[in-house]
Amino acid sequence: MKVEKKKKHKGILGLWRLFNELKNIKPTAIADLHSVLRTNILEIFFRLYFFKYRRIIKGRKEKIKLIQKQNKSFKPLTPTIFRYLEVFRKIGFELSLENHEFPPKPILPKLINKLFISNTKKWIGIAPFASFKGKVYPLDLMQKVIAYLQKENQIFLFGFGKREMNQFKVWEKAFTNVYSVPKELNLNQEICLMAHLDLMISMDSANGHMASNMGVKVITLWGLTHPFLGFSPWEQPGNNNIIIDRKNYPLIPTSVYGNKIPKGYENAFRSISPKQIIEKVVDLL
Repeated sequence: MKVEKKKKHKGILGLWRLFNELKNIKPTAIADLHSVLRTNILEIFFRLYFFKYRRIIKGRKEKIKLIQKQNKSFKPLTPTIFRYLEVFRKIGFELSLENHEFPPKPILPKLINKLFISNTKKWIGIAPFASFKGKVYPLDLMQKVIAYLQKENQIFLFGFGKREMNQFKVWEKAFTNVYSVPKELNLNQEICLMAHLDLMISMDSANGHMASNMGVKVITLWGLTHPFLGFSPWEQPGNNNIIIDRKNYPLIPTSVYGNKIPKGYENAFRSISPKQIIEKVVDLL
C-alpha cells in the first residue's frame, strides 16, 4: 500500500487516515521493521484497537555509544538481519537462519546474455557510489582499481542517478571491458545479473546487500562507517571488509550513515590504497 507522506497521509490526521486504510485489511499482526516517528504513531493507533504489533529494536543507544567522539564503546552490535528476525519471532513465526540456502540463480537478462555469452572472463560488479560522501571511495582511486581489474576481467558498473550515469559513461568509454549496467537494465534485471557475478565490490550500500543475498562474494569498502554497526552484507566473512585504519582515524565510525565528516577526516578514505582492493580481489578470485 503506497504511503502518500506529502498529501493524503501527511501529519497526525493523515496517519489516522492511513491507519484506518490498513485496519480495513484486517491484519493478524503488524511487523514494524522501520521504527521511526510515523510508525511509532501508527503503533499507538493499532494498540488502541488491540492489534498484535511488534517493532524492531534498533539499538539506538548502543549505536550512539559506538559513534560518539568521547568514551566510544567500540564493540560489534547485533547484525540488523537478526533484529529483523526477532520481530517475526515475536509475531509467532518459527524462523532460523542456521540452515540458510541461497536461491537458485535467475535467468540472465537477454541483453546481457546476447552481449556477453561468449565472455570467459571473470565477472566483477562494482558499485562505487553511496548515499553519503563519507561512504564513497574517491573516484580517482576507484578509477585506478577499474583500470587494472578490467584488463583481465569484465567489469559491470552498478548505480542509479544522473551523476552516477555520467561517471559510468566516462569509464565505459575509457576502458575496453567496462559496461554500465543501469543504462539498459531495470532493477529486477540488475539483480538477475548480480546473481551471475563472480564478485561484487561495493561501498557500505544496498548493492552489496543485494549481491550478497544472491550468494555472491562481496568486498565491502568502509569509509566513515564500520561493520560493527551491524550493517555488513549477509553471510560475508569479516576479511571481505576493507576498513580504514582506526589507529590513524580513531573516531571511525563517525556516524551510522556516513553523513558526518569530522575535521581532518575529509581524506580518511584515501588511506585505503587501490593496491589493497586489487589484492583482495585477486585473493578472492
